[in-house]
Amino acid sequence: MAGAGTGPVPVVLDAMGGDHGPDVTVPAALAARREHGVPVLLAGPGEELRRRLAGAEAEVEVVHAGTVVPMDERGSGAVARPDSSLMVGCAAARERGGAFVSAGSTGAVVAGAVRTFGRAPGVLRPALAVALPTPDGATVLVDAGGTADPTAEMLAQFALLGAGYARAVLGVADPSVGLLSIGSEATKGNRLVRAAAALLPGVPVRFHGNVEGHDVLAGTVDVVVTDGFTGNVVLKNIEGCVRTTLELAARAGIADAGRVDEVARLYAAETHGGAALLGLAGTVVAAHGSSTPAAIAKACAVASGLASAPDARPIAGAVR
Repeated sequence: MAGAGTGPVPVVLDAMGGDHGPDVTVPAALAARREHGVPVLLAGPGEELRRRLAGAEAEVEVVHAGTVVPMDERGSGAVARPDSSLMVGCAAARERGGAFVSAGSTGAVVAGAVRTFGRAPGVLRPALAVALPTPDGATVLVDAGGTADPTAEMLAQFALLGAGYARAVLGVADPSVGLLSIGSEATKGNRLVRAAAALLPGVPVRFHGNVEGHDVLAGTVDVVVTDGFTGNVVLKNIEGCVRTTLELAARAGIADAGRVDEVARLYAAETHGGAALLGLAGTVVAAHGSSTPAAIAKACAVASGLASAPDARPIAGAVR
């Protein structure tokens, strides 16, 4: 990991990940270099990538990978393709002390990253974290899609990971943590939530208690903990609701179109750049499959910054 004064941490980008592959990732790599100052290596078919980089080969290094992990591939299928752009990219990031970014299948990215980097000591499963803007700062949503069916012990660790992320990246000295449920009372929620609620008071975080869906963007807590299935639905629902609500406001003439776009961008992938995969012995950021070049470039900047931050890869101890 790079220290202070050593320059940005290099990022290896899965050139074939996402819905549009090199059509997006090649211009993204160049934008990350030119606009964010982040050195990027592209993992993918060498000949094709060099052709697409014509005239700019000196700016972006290419790491050859012979195959691609399909977007509908599950995790186990990803690790079975060691010559894929995803697995080759992960390996290159590990070997060069850099970070890894992919817009490929989330399950495949998680599986490949765990196989390549390994989990941090004591971590049961990694979790995806996204910092969402609130009126007075940001709230970390974790898990945003890494583990669809966690155990209560995993949710308790997600609280530790999310709090560590809030401290290291957002600068929150003592983050408050809420557990997403259908009511603020400790007795509310499904079996998983109730079991996690029983564990969290014994975890070394400032546990606020249960929070509800309307609390996520209200800034009620600094970290909102949930399972990956629910978290991913929440994230995409927020993105869609923000776009739709602001568009309706603009059409009704109650908001200036330019200011509407300004607010909408706060919740766009171009701004948050994807989700950080916490709990690994390495730095990985998973971007949306439909990401634009600007969003992927931002993901590369986020990954490089996260890898440079002190204590950015928090270690979660065993939860009992």
